Amino acid sequence: MTPPLPRTDRGRLLLVCGLALAVTVFTATVPLLRDWFDLRVYHGSIATWVHRGGRIYDYRVPGTTYGFTYPPFAAVAMLPMSLLDLRTAIVAALLLNLAALALVLRLLAGPSWRRLGWFGWALLACLLALFEPLRDTFSFGQVNVLLLALVLADAALLASGRGRLAGVGIGLAAAVKLTPALFIGLLLVARRWRAAAVATAVALAATALAALVDPDASRFYWTTALWDTDRVGRLAYVSNQSVQGVLARLGEPDRAVWAAAVLVVLGVWAVRACRAVAAGDWPAAFALTGLAACLVSPVTWVHHLVWLLPSFAVLVRAGHVRVAGALYAVLCTSVVWLWFDDASGVDGFLGGNLYTWITLGLLLWLPAGQLRPGLRTGRRSTSTTTEAPTPAAPAISPASVQTDPGSLGTVAAAAGTAVTSVRAAGRGTASEPTGSTRAADPNPQSSSDRASS
Repeated sequence: MTPPLPRTDRGRLLLVCGLALAVTVFTATVPLLRDWFDLRVYHGSIATWVHRGGRIYDYRVPGTTYGFTYPPFAAVAMLPMSLLDLRTAIVAALLLNLAALALVLRLLAGPSWRRLGWFGWALLACLLALFEPLRDTFSFGQVNVLLLALVLADAALLASGRGRLAGVGIGLAAAVKLTPALFIGLLLVARRWRAAAVATAVALAATALAALVDPDASRFYWTTALWDTDRVGRLAYVSNQSVQGVLARLGEPDRAVWAAAVLVVLGVWAVRACRAVAAGDWPAAFALTGLAACLVSPVTWVHHLVWLLPSFAVLVRAGHVRVAGALYAVLCTSVVWLWFDDASGVDGFLGGNLYTWITLGLLLWLPAGQLRPGLRTGRRSTSTTTEAPTPAAPAISPASVQTDPGSLGTVAAAAGTAVTSVRAAGRGTASEPTGSTRAADPNPQSSSDRASS
């Protein structure tokens, strides 16, 4: 049973300060600074391309074998970076990621966001600071939160009835990295034909624009780089928490086995997404799609798991706060790094792939089609009888109502327990190496090593 929340502003301020201190101690104990590795890849590649007349995919971070491996449109979108030095680019990336995270939280909170108050948002900020995928996204200078914001913004457009632009965000996200293209599949499953067509057209137009800007880079990427698995590093690297990563750590190199596993995952996703759509449960449909995308991608580094955030919102909305808290706490611990050197044996199979098992479990058992009365949203389209998507999860209700199992008040009440669990787990992994603490041989866990990641 969780202790009651303080009722006075002074008590709340003391609680927030205590949690902030615990978060600071935790983050200072666990080796998690990635030295902006991916951002240095982006910045160096763009500078080489624009200022030195080099080719995008030829650049390598000094002392490593790692370079730019996103689709060419990602480089085009990053062209403003050529005007900035590295330090300014780091500051700009931090501000962009913070703005994108604020938008994601706003969309996940839904109409209740104004009711949370400073206390609720402060508690949530402390919890988010512990989440390993977010920590890595910020520390690497990655783009995952930006892509998540694009996808959820598209969902908001569909929910508001402004369907003319719906699909643009998903299309742009898919042009920058291939994994979000699965959300076009969700639009097809939902029979949102116009939105699916817009998303596809935007992705193709962005790709064509990149081909016009640099034909050689586009030719190299689509004919060579995309299919060269050596560019990504070791698929068996413990940070690769996808189905492919599990198979690679088992020593299973047969791509037919991976393809069969991917088909099974996609089949489960299609069935569950269809049921969620039929019930008008768009938050769950979008959450399930993010889970499936992480599982089927050949490479899903730990920081890609920001796509799990909508799933936690759905769990809270459905009243499974303790389950959400327990799973979230595990994803804060960096526990998979215990098997950095050796993921063999039963313990390696279970522990070294723990984030994959969490993702798979959520895909199989995430509550879907169970919206409470009054939470089901969406408008009927003139071209289909399917309800329109809402932002991926009106998961949070007024913070002051502790009896509502879907409220942030309940989550906040469990915050102390969750942080305690995280800190206890963190002590067991504090000395574990991460990708950034190793020399050139281990993969630095950079998803920029391959565009399909």
